[in-house]
Amino acid sequence: MIKVGIVGGTGYTGVELLRLLATHPEVELTAITSRKEAGMPVAEMFPSLRGRVNLAFSTPDEAKLEQCDVVFFATPHGVAMAEAPRLLAAGVKLIDLAADFRLRDAGKFQQWYKMEHSCQDVLAESVYGLPEVNRAAIQQTRVVGNPGCYPTAVQLGFLPLLEADAIDRTSLIADCKSGVSGAGRKAEVGALFAEAGDTFKAYGVAGHRHLPEIKQGLAAIAGTPVGLTFVPHLTPMIRGIHATLYARLTKEVDLQALYENRYANEHFVDVMPAGSHPETRSVRGANTCRISVHRPQGGDTVVILSVIDNLVKGAAGQAVQNMNLLFGFAEQTGIDHVPLLP
Repeated sequence: MIKVGIVGGTGYTGVELLRLLATHPEVELTAITSRKEAGMPVAEMFPSLRGRVNLAFSTPDEAKLEQCDVVFFATPHGVAMAEAPRLLAAGVKLIDLAADFRLRDAGKFQQWYKMEHSCQDVLAESVYGLPEVNRAAIQQTRVVGNPGCYPTAVQLGFLPLLEADAIDRTSLIADCKSGVSGAGRKAEVGALFAEAGDTFKAYGVAGHRHLPEIKQGLAAIAGTPVGLTFVPHLTPMIRGIHATLYARLTKEVDLQALYENRYANEHFVDVMPAGSHPETRSVRGANTCRISVHRPQGGDTVVILSVIDNLVKGAAGQAVQNMNLLFGFAEQTGIDHVPLLP
């Protein structure tokens, strides 16, 4: 058993971590922090966890996080990097669900997140936590930068084609949709039901914070910089990411076989039969990415459809997957759930 702490347990990713870790056979939840809700039983805020999580929220000072084996940060950007040196010195491993350890370039982090990176030495040793790409490195690190939701869906979608050098890397397009839970659990006009329901809109067209993360990951896969147009959209649903990806083929390739072979041994990536159209509800509540690949009218354009649950494979589920790798557990331990229907 390992001792696990969560910093920031009151948001959507925090409660999703609690849901997954509460039944993990190798985990003892020892601390869940919230300055505002300190002293409140977790099950009082989240009745879904009654009988599963018996802890109360505590302040970071009371939580004794340095006694944990691993600490998850489900916090705003900037919190994990402030606490990282102290916890690492105590022998604690860190998994950050914010962006503190995603971008390798501290200058780009400052550009996109409007704050200076406070521990670039820790950034240098951290590993980007996309297991399907960095599994071996994740197993050896102390610090994991958990990927964003859009970046997970987009990178897994383009990955086989980039590895095969089968597409024009200069003109990739990612047309992506997200449910409103991607904006977090906060009072915000745009996330109100009357504002987000019965409508559909793009946002961040001029530049979204996930753009440099996606380009960084795709460039690492391709071995060269890529050209990417990324347009996110807000949809009137709670959970889910749907990424429709476009690229121009540069050589003949059996697309279905390419994807099936690349992901044959990946437990959490499901390549669907030829002609399929995966739905976001088919992955709701599960740590699964479902992918289908199309070549409309046999032309030179390839269309990839990639769907995930933004709170699971796009956040908390992938974080637990990374934890399993860090501690040598079977990768699917505690997160091998069947999606919810309807």
